[in-house]
Amino acid sequence: MYLLLQLVLLFAQITSEELEDDLSSKEEQADARLKEHNVAEGSNEEPTPEEAEHNGQRDGKGANQPDQTPVLNNKPRKKKKKRKTKKTSAGEALEDDDLEDIDSLLEKIEDTNGLSQESQSGIIADSKPLLYIEHRNLNPENELKRYFGARAVLGDQRPRQRQRQYVRSTWLTAPKNTWPRYSKTGIAMQLVETRRGVQYFTFEHHREYQQVQFKFLDAVESMDPNNIVLLLQMNPYHVDSLLQLSDVCRMQEDQEMARDLVERALYSLECAFHPVFSLTSGSCRLDYRRPENRAFYLALFKHLMFLEKRGCPRTALEFCKLILSLDPENDPLCVLLMIDFLSLRAREYAFLTRMFQEWESHRNLSQLPNFAFSVPLAYFFLSQQEEHSELELSQARERAARLIQLALIMFPSVLMPLLDHCSVQPDARVASHSFFGLNAQISQSPALNQLTSLYVGRTHSLWKDPAVMAWLETNVHEVLRMVDARDPLVEESEHKRKMRYQSAPRNIYRHVILSEMKEATAALPLEVTSQPVMGFDPLPPLDSIISYTRPERTNHPSNESTLSLFFQQVCSNNKAAAGKSEHVFASSTQKFLLHSVSAKGVALGICSV
Repeated sequence: MYLLLQLVLLFAQITSEELEDDLSSKEEQADARLKEHNVAEGSNEEPTPEEAEHNGQRDGKGANQPDQTPVLNNKPRKKKKKRKTKKTSAGEALEDDDLEDIDSLLEKIEDTNGLSQESQSGIIADSKPLLYIEHRNLNPENELKRYFGARAVLGDQRPRQRQRQYVRSTWLTAPKNTWPRYSKTGIAMQLVETRRGVQYFTFEHHREYQQVQFKFLDAVESMDPNNIVLLLQMNPYHVDSLLQLSDVCRMQEDQEMARDLVERALYSLECAFHPVFSLTSGSCRLDYRRPENRAFYLALFKHLMFLEKRGCPRTALEFCKLILSLDPENDPLCVLLMIDFLSLRAREYAFLTRMFQEWESHRNLSQLPNFAFSVPLAYFFLSQQEEHSELELSQARERAARLIQLALIMFPSVLMPLLDHCSVQPDARVASHSFFGLNAQISQSPALNQLTSLYVGRTHSLWKDPAVMAWLETNVHEVLRMVDARDPLVEESEHKRKMRYQSAPRNIYRHVILSEMKEATAALPLEVTSQPVMGFDPLPPLDSIISYTRPERTNHPSNESTLSLFFQQVCSNNKAAAGKSEHVFASSTQKFLLHSVSAKGVALGICSV
């Protein structure tokens, strides 16, 4: 036992000596590089006594001792301090470059941590939850800086940001100098309960905010956007007013103002977060049945759409994951119909394939046309990446071929519209075969038609690559061979199509309305198109949880226009009308919103807030 203790102490001593020697050698190398850098720059600084001795400049004694190793001291610390003062004395010439490298350094640190984790456990992505959110990926500027560089994206914004009088740390969006100063709006978030490690929150409207909400509903019923502008002048952070006016600006093609209003709504909601509400954990829930929570869902979705159009698919994907994490079971905005598209655009193929593997058993993702076609496309793109091993590439090719064949057998109506959008003419065998012919589209249910139309209209640009088309052509011919051979899988898939997709759930209709895809909107059923849809609350749930009710109106607002009063009179006289007449009235209301206020008027109203 005594001998073992001596061996342990001896090993500890040897290890400490090796560490000291290693540290000493590294400091000497850093010191030598620093001196070479100073000589190259023509530094005019006086050398320290230790430097003079080391360089043979003190009494001429060091010249005959070129191999003498200096004693370990605080030289590197002094050097670093002098170099730092030199950088500050040189002005801010190097400041932008240093700030530009901060994000890249952080990414390298994270990559290094990931590699060490891989070497220990062999897993990188699987170590985090599927819907884990990274804060840095919520900022579109980080994605744009990776494409164009920090100097091109930020420009001269840094000096202005240093001069800000107030800065509130937020993750969803950054406050702008052009916005009104934020003050408490009357929105708060409360923790409802905690079950099995999952926290359930809800937004609450205080009494003063409820009064503003009632005024907003009066402004909407007046069908005059100027009333919403006036309301925002008094309450610049009322969320529903910001979202509704954003839709008006977007219809008038003022995309910049529409996006700014959505960001302001997100900022207002984030300022009301509960202290323990986490965006990144994936374990915080918001019930869409509560009207107070819907504005947060809609603001995130509209912001996501603007990010995708802006060319930031990676940031849009992160917001899509955030929306899904708020209620992954019910998915009130049905973001599952677009998360595959954003994953492909952001080239996050591993995330898409992992999601399919983990959720297929309990969510049946393969029964959604978008996952049925996008997952094999992701495997195909993975098979084209040369950094993987040959075994991994071979497995990806096999999975891609198998899954795309299953998708073509299950949803044959997707092929012809997809080729048509890609301006590709099918060969004679495919064009003349009845399996992919016109009957495949006519025989499917309206609900399935909405899903296929939505997918084709959204993702057809991803299939235009000649390599993708060649791969698709090979598998189409293989499917036709299986059809001609009367494979049992073909008949089984046809039976599933007839039994399922009888009617789409309400969240799919809500997603189609918010996405504004022409192909899918045209396929909406009459029970949806025959009722007016409000932009601040499209197709509210039938089992809504109402916490407060709006009092009945006793008089009309004094600033209503004559034309809006006329529309209200028409509405009251035809209150019993239903069906197509309600759809016509909704269309006329939308046209009135477009023409009742000019783009210049809206802009002036917002600027005066």
